Amino acid sequence: MAIGLTEEHRELAAAARGLAERHGGAPALRAELAGLHLPAEHGGQGYGLLEQAVVLEELGRALTPGPYAPTVLAAAAIAAGGGADLRADVLPGLADGSRAAAVGLGGAPVLGAPGADVFLLPDGGGWAVHDAAAVEVAELESLDEDRPVGAVTARGAGRPVDADVRALAAVLLGAEACGVAGRALDDAVAYAKAREQFGRPIGQFQGVKHRCARMLIAVERARAAVWDAARSLDPYAVGVAAALAADAAVQCAEGNIQVHGGIGYTYEHSAHRIYRRALTLRALIGRASAARADVAALALAGTRREMEVELPADAEGLRADVRARVAELAAMELADQRAAMAAEGWVTPHLPRPWGRDAGPVEQIVIQQELAAAAVRPVPLMIAAWVVPSLVQYGSDAQRERFLPPTLRGEIIWCQLFSEPGAGSDLAGLATRAERAEGGWTITGQKIWTSLARDAQWGICLARTDRDRPKHDGITYFLVDMASPGVEIRPLRECTGDAVFNEVFLDGVFVPDDLVVGPVNEGWRVARNTLANERVGLTGSFQLGGTLPKLVRLAGELGLADDPVVRDEIGALACDEHAFNLLGLRATLKQLARSSRPTDPDRPPGTDPGATANVRKLVAMEHGQRVTEYGFTLLGAEGALTGGWRSDLRRRWTRHLLASRAMSIGGGTTEVNLNVIGERLLGLPRDA
Repeated sequence: MAIGLTEEHRELAAAARGLAERHGGAPALRAELAGLHLPAEHGGQGYGLLEQAVVLEELGRALTPGPYAPTVLAAAAIAAGGGADLRADVLPGLADGSRAAAVGLGGAPVLGAPGADVFLLPDGGGWAVHDAAAVEVAELESLDEDRPVGAVTARGAGRPVDADVRALAAVLLGAEACGVAGRALDDAVAYAKAREQFGRPIGQFQGVKHRCARMLIAVERARAAVWDAARSLDPYAVGVAAALAADAAVQCAEGNIQVHGGIGYTYEHSAHRIYRRALTLRALIGRASAARADVAALALAGTRREMEVELPADAEGLRADVRARVAELAAMELADQRAAMAAEGWVTPHLPRPWGRDAGPVEQIVIQQELAAAAVRPVPLMIAAWVVPSLVQYGSDAQRERFLPPTLRGEIIWCQLFSEPGAGSDLAGLATRAERAEGGWTITGQKIWTSLARDAQWGICLARTDRDRPKHDGITYFLVDMASPGVEIRPLRECTGDAVFNEVFLDGVFVPDDLVVGPVNEGWRVARNTLANERVGLTGSFQLGGTLPKLVRLAGELGLADDPVVRDEIGALACDEHAFNLLGLRATLKQLARSSRPTDPDRPPGTDPGATANVRKLVAMEHGQRVTEYGFTLLGAEGALTGGWRSDLRRRWTRHLLASRAMSIGGGTTEVNLNVIGERLLGLPRDA
């Protein structure tokens, strides 16, 4: 995603891209776009900071030279905090491109100083505007050769501006940094696809693929952070943007040079220009450690920025109907409540009727909000949350009627018989075989890492039914009665000492034909649906380890909350948490913004979430591990102790650490997810 999510933002970005190609950094570009965020009374177009951020992302991608960025930054500050006379005097010229501005953010380098008409400079504890005639400018050697800087000395007092210029810089220069990062990523990916070494494209090598995938993750986190800061100017959001955006640009610029190798290090290649722009933006925005300190102070004070979805006005009529029925559900006894929710589609509202409510994105969000507000908890489906959509899409009428109603009422517990000792991430390499028998199939093989196997009545099982086909073909999807003869379950103790996982041995287990889901030999297609499915909604993440609020509490209990090193790490982890929450929110809003969705008659709505879930899963799981690992380091010698889940916070933290190692393995390992991101989102060539 780019910073902007809506169709209007995409059109604005395309227009900015075209203007940058035609005009570069000329005044004509400023005449078209520099007043976008300014009020109409001063010559602007009356939009907001977010729209200007959308433009600056595109200009950053184009490495636009000249004073555009300092001009719009100065204009934003004057519009926000300048006096009426100052606004009337200065803003029209900045909006129409006839005047250019320079901005000093502290220290000698003032961005855009040579040739500027208006100067926004620090003034004691605030800021002031000076005309060009009232300052002396000495041009300095600029790291960014496409944009000049200078040392500026003011003669006399300027006109005061009461605005948080650093916050505005974090947004606007941060938006430009997102564009720089995106340009670096695109250039690296394009080269990785075209450059061949050892007889194949370098993008096929896992090291290159993973580097590019990490670059994409950095870009997406930065875009999300700047988007949130631009739309709100909330101090928490601004701090996260200041901490992430410029660092993402530098990371991607460095990655671009590395992927290009020797040619990327030459002066003639554009890679060094991207790197210079990224480094300059990071220097001007300020140290990420200072931004992390600001975020840490807020986090330690209990502040968290809530993820809110703004729904269209016509959602309120829908909300009234949903709220009324949810109130009736809330008054029922639990068994009656669950039966009613299953029958009316409240458990999986995104699925088609009668198993769901055919709910589009808006209705799904409304239902989620109203159920939470009324403290009505849908049936915890667990593994069944993956089973139900697959049965809806691929199951027979008889299978749906037999299994879906009791599953949605919470009467059937499911397990997943997919992984094997020799087929974990490479699931298609499974060896369990199913052979034809009278009236069905007999399944023989071994499954592993099977959660809930001892509690489940039914399992979904993949087995090979044709060994002569390529490995992704010849696999069939079965429903297995876990009480069948030939099923043996052995608990597996994890490193925590608990035994949630199990081994399952299948020794000639008979499965009748009517328990095959989908066509024989096409089970891989059904399995992909099972493995990928998720609902539309504010994407949360299940964490087996610690969380940021628990870490804040731990630091307080240990008397470490004022330690600057601890605060820096808490600030970094708070930025991480906010970024992955934003990724989920933006995915939801992007779906809400679509006026229409392409419909595949063979794929009911709500059953194909797309590959971007891999990005959110990876970011969330790694965040959980980082939080847990850092909490453990704070324990000192107490880390040598552990206890049960009901132990005190300190002893429980060690158990959190042991449990957290599963987060980057279950549901697809980090390495496999990076491959998926590289191949399916960036289009890098698949492994041979």
